Amino acid sequence: MTKTTGGKRRRAQPPQRSGGLPAVARKSWPVALATLLLLALAIPAAFLMAPGFLGPEPPATAPAPPAWQQAPATVASPQGLAALQPSAPVPAATAVTAQVDPALQTESGGTFTGVVQDALTGQVLYDRGGTENRVPASNLKLLTAVAALRTLGPDHRFSTQVVPGPDPGQVVLVGGGDVLLAAGESRPQQTMGHAGLATLAARTVEALQAAGTTGAVKVLLDDSLFSGPALNPAWQAGDVEAGEVAPLYPLALNAARFDPAVTTGPRPQDAAMVAAEEFAARLRAAGAGAGLTVAAGVERSPAAGRAAVPHAGAGPSAPALPPAVLAKVDSATVAEQVDLMLQVSDNYLAETMGRMAAVASGLPGSGEAAAAAVSAQLAAAGISMDGLKLLDVCGLAMENRVSARQLTEVVRAITTGADTRLRAALDGFPVAGLTGTLDTRYGNAATSGGAGLVRAKTGTLNTVLALSGYVVDADGRLLVFSFVGNGLTPGAAGNKEALDRAATALAGCGCR
Repeated sequence: MTKTTGGKRRRAQPPQRSGGLPAVARKSWPVALATLLLLALAIPAAFLMAPGFLGPEPPATAPAPPAWQQAPATVASPQGLAALQPSAPVPAATAVTAQVDPALQTESGGTFTGVVQDALTGQVLYDRGGTENRVPASNLKLLTAVAALRTLGPDHRFSTQVVPGPDPGQVVLVGGGDVLLAAGESRPQQTMGHAGLATLAARTVEALQAAGTTGAVKVLLDDSLFSGPALNPAWQAGDVEAGEVAPLYPLALNAARFDPAVTTGPRPQDAAMVAAEEFAARLRAAGAGAGLTVAAGVERSPAAGRAAVPHAGAGPSAPALPPAVLAKVDSATVAEQVDLMLQVSDNYLAETMGRMAAVASGLPGSGEAAAAAVSAQLAAAGISMDGLKLLDVCGLAMENRVSARQLTEVVRAITTGADTRLRAALDGFPVAGLTGTLDTRYGNAATSGGAGLVRAKTGTLNTVLALSGYVVDADGRLLVFSFVGNGLTPGAAGNKEALDRAATALAGCGCR
């Protein structure tokens, strides 16, 4: 390139070098540095700003929780006995006696009898006066459970029905053996209150509306399913006054309690009428918006016994009702009621079960027939009847007589006998230190080894204590046992602990 200066032409000179770099390079170096610095700052900034444009980075896959924190794939098996191993060693009788005898000692008088058997073979491993006829107290309920399960069946339910009355404008509430009724809505997940009178009233209103019924309605009561004395003559007046039992009727609220949460003190003396009056009140409330009025007062029906109530449907999905029945509600199953009876030792429920077993056997629904039905079912189940004497079926009567050997045979029939219907009673045995009438026991150093392992029905009267049940010993062998104390000093704490010590000895027994 040629430049002109002052009229003269001069060839352009090449740029001079300084330090080996061209001048242009010297001038662009700061720019390059700045560019590099900006890039160095921009790259981290880009990583920081990118989530704002690209969204959050997907989280890393979390490891699966351990097995015990995962939701179960299947429903757990019902509570009961695991499969027994016949190969487990049978304890030696001498070793069992050496463990149980020192534990089974009375305090301040009286005597204990007892029997321990191997459940699978029936071999007697311990026997102290096992065939003596004793007052069994509430251990008698085990016999009643067997009779109810054999005659009625574990899945049977009792119906409380409403049928048309003998005259127009009348409805009859018919008791069918459910004494666990609730005043309010049915509670299908519970045993007590499984069937509710408010639900029965609502269904009755629906039926009356469908039939075109309007105006006044009169409620009558049919409680004729039970017969004979409502109170057993063998019961002591003090027990009745204390609320241990009440007059028996084929329908009642809360096992003939004013409040299901209060299980001591006075009880209704006419539980059927109390339930009928509650039903009338619920019907009055339910019918108010349907053009129905309910007359005050409830009377017993002159046409008692017209409804066939001993057998009920299977529940909400039962077939359509016969035309004669306006509405009904069904109880919890017999199996569920038997379990409740054993867990809390409910005398009223036990007597009801005995009477319903009698009705199912074709006998009257009386206390005397209940005792006869229980005895007959025990004999049919192969239980020895020697010296057996039943004055009631709940165990309150002091004239009852059952031996420890008979009680162990009953427990053995439930746990391992040929009649599998009796397995339904297994869950009814209270668990030591955890449930039912054993929930506050097995808490000291002498008995804590049996907590959670011993399962047994308790029995308590003033001078009587009993404990009959089953336990798997330390070697995996199922043992059944019964210990019965008579003539004991009332209130002597050592007697109840003696029973628990003896059962705990069996739980820890590696008796070979």
